[in-house]
Amino acid sequence: MRLCIQRLTPQRVKSPGAPLALLVGLLLTGCAGDKSILDPAGQAARDVVMIWWVMLGFGTVILVLVTVFWLYTFKRKEVTRTPAEERKIARRWIIGGGIVLPVVSITALLAFGVPTGQRLLPLPLSEPPEVIEVIGHQWWWEVRYPGAEGGEVVTSNQLIMPAGEPVDFHVTGADVIHAFWVPRLGGKIDMVPGRVNKIRLEADEPAVFGAQCAEFCGAQHTQMQLYVEAVERDEYDAWLAARQTGELAALAENDQQHESAREAFMTHCASCHRVAGLSSGELGPDLSDLGSRTSLGAGMIAMEEGAITHWLQHHRDLKPGNKMPPHDDIETATLASLGDWLETLTP
Repeated sequence: MRLCIQRLTPQRVKSPGAPLALLVGLLLTGCAGDKSILDPAGQAARDVVMIWWVMLGFGTVILVLVTVFWLYTFKRKEVTRTPAEERKIARRWIIGGGIVLPVVSITALLAFGVPTGQRLLPLPLSEPPEVIEVIGHQWWWEVRYPGAEGGEVVTSNQLIMPAGEPVDFHVTGADVIHAFWVPRLGGKIDMVPGRVNKIRLEADEPAVFGAQCAEFCGAQHTQMQLYVEAVERDEYDAWLAARQTGELAALAENDQQHESAREAFMTHCASCHRVAGLSSGELGPDLSDLGSRTSLGAGMIAMEEGAITHWLQHHRDLKPGNKMPPHDDIETATLASLGDWLETLTP
């Protein structure tokens, strides 16, 4: 039995099956996941991925044809032609391959793709859709809900949207050009400072999606991620109601256990960060519901016990270049109490 195993082993190593399977497996990893365009979760995304498949197939056919013609030139026999015949053949290739083929191809692709792009536009509907405003910063996301009953709701680095209905996203940039992109829901759109761009997306059903800044915006561009969750309309309305300014203000003001932490916050943080009922800073992310978020630093570390304190102590190392100043002048115990208090800000 040992001899059989020893003889079979080298054959298995030399077989191309294992490397091929590994390569196919690596390629297939891009077909799923919370940021895969090949796993659409909305009509806009399905339209986009259809265009992608059509363009991939069309490009593949052209590549194969060009390769076949190129190989044919090496194998065909020499044929004697007059200069006039050579010019005639050259004109055919220039007109057919250089003019007719590109014009027909581009026209066909535009005829197929333009209607898809039009469906992403926020055109008038019989029922006005939900509007969510998204503002890109270096390197975090500000999300506003201007239509919430009882006043505008503001949060950061998380986006909750109703499922099963169209949502208009009004996006802009606060400093440099960013790009808003939820791959499984549709195409991306630039976030340009001083300009509001609009895109309409819809999630088929409740789910969690990954989003990413898709325009290079600085050193931490790849670490500018956004948590997106589509929920049922009732749950969405409840989520907004829990984040009304009055509700959050009562949460922050009535917590007597962390009074010293609130005082430290007002001293060191209030000029940049907003906490409903306590401060109105707008330079940094809104912290009013910080404890309910899934991550810190726009996806840098998971939200868990002690995570906020860790971020306050090491944010310059975790996300170099972020605009929050170092906290060398604040005692470690104070930072820990701040972190414990901020964790309680959960509607």
